[in-house]
Amino acid sequence: MTRSNMICLRGSVALSQFRIEKILANIRVSCPNIKGIDAEFQHFVWFEHGDAMALDAARHETLKQILTYGSSAKLENPQGQFFLVLPRIGTISPWASRATDIVQHCGLPAVQRVERGMAYYVQTENGEKLTQEERRPLLPLIHDRMTEAVFASLDDAEKLYHMDTPKPLSTVDILQGGKSALEQANASLGLALSPDEVDYLLENFIKIGRNPTDVELMMFAQANSEHCRHKIFNADWVIDGVAQAQSLFSMIRNTHKLNPGNTVVAYSDNSSIVAGHQPGATTKRFYPANDGAYGYVEEEMHYLMKVETHNHPTAISPFAGAATGAGGEIRDEGATGSGSKPKAGLTGFSVSNLNIPDFQQPWESSDYGRPGRIASPLQIMIDGPLGGAAYNNEFGRPNIAGYFRTFELESTGPDGKAEMR
Repeated sequence: MTRSNMICLRGSVALSQFRIEKILANIRVSCPNIKGIDAEFQHFVWFEHGDAMALDAARHETLKQILTYGSSAKLENPQGQFFLVLPRIGTISPWASRATDIVQHCGLPAVQRVERGMAYYVQTENGEKLTQEERRPLLPLIHDRMTEAVFASLDDAEKLYHMDTPKPLSTVDILQGGKSALEQANASLGLALSPDEVDYLLENFIKIGRNPTDVELMMFAQANSEHCRHKIFNADWVIDGVAQAQSLFSMIRNTHKLNPGNTVVAYSDNSSIVAGHQPGATTKRFYPANDGAYGYVEEEMHYLMKVETHNHPTAISPFAGAATGAGGEIRDEGATGSGSKPKAGLTGFSVSNLNIPDFQQPWESSDYGRPGRIASPLQIMIDGPLGGAAYNNEFGRPNIAGYFRTFELESTGPDGKAEMR
């Protein structure tokens, strides 16, 4: 299917029979009316100057060959209610980034973006479309709500390429509105600033005599977030009412202080570096010199290690969260010193009791619930290791080992009530 600025190309079957049967088994518990499901890839190609018709026959064939991969099976005449799963509007998927690079390097520079979706065809026992009640349990099984959205037509794919006009810069009038204006901006912009951060910003912008812009507030919220600053790890550490001499982060650093071993770099770059197995010895490395010519260079060879925690993203979307956690490691390894070469990755998961259906263990308590946005421990352990391994392997850094453990402890909270940890 071709539009003025976009080409839609059908792909191969997207799910194995095993995956289809798994979805059907889960959905029929709450929606027995669903008889069958088929799924195929759909590719959407957007052109730089908005003219898909300018693609000649040879380049069109090249594009089709590039987007022919995976299973050789295709859906001949799919039937059923149509659901199209696409990346969330306003985002570019990791698949799209790689596919677009490949297409452009294969002689199609006019292609600005290639994106992939999954088309589902759902058949029902009564031959009617699903009701809203029947759709509700199906949608979580066919898409990841953190990274994807579900649509009803191929035409909706054009929303992926819609370019919004940038909003004008705005200011928050704290000089007139005071603290309440900043608190209102905190809520409306979703900044999640703590009360002390609100006070800090108010004090300092009043001191310099001007109002903050929305961009400045957003940048502060990100740069000063727990994810970036690790404020909890650097906070005062109080155990049973007794203040400890060291923060959590200081305790971690203290281990290295007492026994640095053969550490070359610690706590001062994006990753740690440990001396090679024979300190002072050199080995040959093969890489390009400043003039671009490859050759062997004798130099010391050290080991680099990086740990990336991705708890919250993995809890919300296990596959994507674990995958981008591995990506963070690869990023920081390459940014340490003058750069490094990733060799291998590990993944680890610590979760609550799995409560596997029909296989509950004696130590596992009954399911006491969790926030709706959080995946179950079992779902994390099904999808998380696959996500971590997939991202590692795709970047040539094999995921060679890992661990997982389950643990729950009923404890008495500060208010004297029992709580699960």
